[in-house]
Amino acid sequence: QVQLVESGGGLVQPGGSLRLSCTASGITSSIYTMGWYRQAPGKQREWVASLTSGGETNYADSVKGRFTISRDNAKNTLYLQMNSLKPEDTAVYYCAAHRRGGSDWGQGTQVTVSS
Repeated sequence: QVQLVESGGGLVQPGGSLRLSCTASGITSSIYTMGWYRQAPGKQREWVASLTSGGETNYADSVKGRFTISRDNAKNTLYLQMNSLKPEDTAVYYCAAHRRGGSDWGQGTQVTVSS
């Protein structure tokens, strides 16, 4: 199992930036992909970005060029740098660790982009 603890969410104005962090503990060596997902009110959870154990990054079209996913292996921490934020980015953001034996999820952190 992998336990995930997120931080960094909050209220930001349009055009602003936030950096989300997700610290993993447990059997972290079993992770092959980590990702960020989000769920807006009344909508299904959607995939935002992912990072494989080999360092490959992928992004949803809606955030490409604005968001950057990265990791610090020494700290067992995943990051999501969010720039040029838009109101439509408002959602609860979740961190996920994908293992060959299953997936583990963080508790979610609220990101609100509003004037």
